[in-house]
Amino acid sequence: MIYTCTLNPSIDYIARVEDFKEGHLNRTSDTFVYPGGKGINVSRVLKHLGIDSTALGYTGGFTGAFLKDFLTEEQILHDFINVSEVTRINVKLKSHKETEINGLGPSISIEKQHDLLQKIDHMSEGDFLLLAGSIPPSISEDFYAEIAKKCKDQGIHAVIDTAGEALRKTLSFQPFLIKPNHHELGELFQTNVNSKEDAIFYGKKLLEAGVQNVIVSMAGDGAIFLNKDTVLISNVPVGTVKNSVGAGDSVVAGFLSQIIQERDLSTAFQYGVAAGSATAFSEDLCTLEQVESLRKQIVIEEVTR
Repeated sequence: MIYTCTLNPSIDYIARVEDFKEGHLNRTSDTFVYPGGKGINVSRVLKHLGIDSTALGYTGGFTGAFLKDFLTEEQILHDFINVSEVTRINVKLKSHKETEINGLGPSISIEKQHDLLQKIDHMSEGDFLLLAGSIPPSISEDFYAEIAKKCKDQGIHAVIDTAGEALRKTLSFQPFLIKPNHHELGELFQTNVNSKEDAIFYGKKLLEAGVQNVIVSMAGDGAIFLNKDTVLISNVPVGTVKNSVGAGDSVVAGFLSQIIQERDLSTAFQYGVAAGSATAFSEDLCTLEQVESLRKQIVIEEVTR
């Protein structure tokens, strides 16, 4: 089973305004409302690719009810912990530029944090647990590391998709996969990662720190996969970018969709890049048909070590 954990999910309200003017009344030409949060995006893309998962995290109030109803409608399993405050709303304004206003989210008590840890206690050896997104201010920065240690002790494959200290603190617990973009990779080492050579150099340092597999997304320059046995580089397919939300999450989902079926790493990496690109070229998250179509354009090359 794949579990996805989103500590601070959201409702994403996406508004398109043709000619946004600050300080004036603006009217939308299109609006969309989706459940948001990196782990939830991964669960949704996995479902589109024919793979079941269970979404974990915290929800509350009328927005939390909407989120759960939406996932139920999409036949995605979920086991959220209820909190008293409402699930946050994030506003994504699309006009001449793309502007985001993200809500703060509810406070999570120590008791509620323990409730989540107990759910992990009941997972089985060989399960996958994705920890995705930032850690809310009410939760210790060590929380992902605590979960990663628990995963290591129980034989659960931890997948970490976050940044900064929250990510750094998990590395020694040998997560199965992390997926920084090139900016986040540079932040880990207090440098700038501007080329594939840079990404490979610092990606290998993550392997030395204990990580089993690394995917570094390089935006329009493709992506890189590394583990102790191989380094793979991919191109990106041709298309018009319409949506920056969920592309990185789709890379993770595409990769896991193949790993769970015991496909080889090259195929899994190719699916990840295809899924990330398909989402970037769509208004919402990618579909299986889009992924399969783009996959034909993606070439995976092995770098001689």
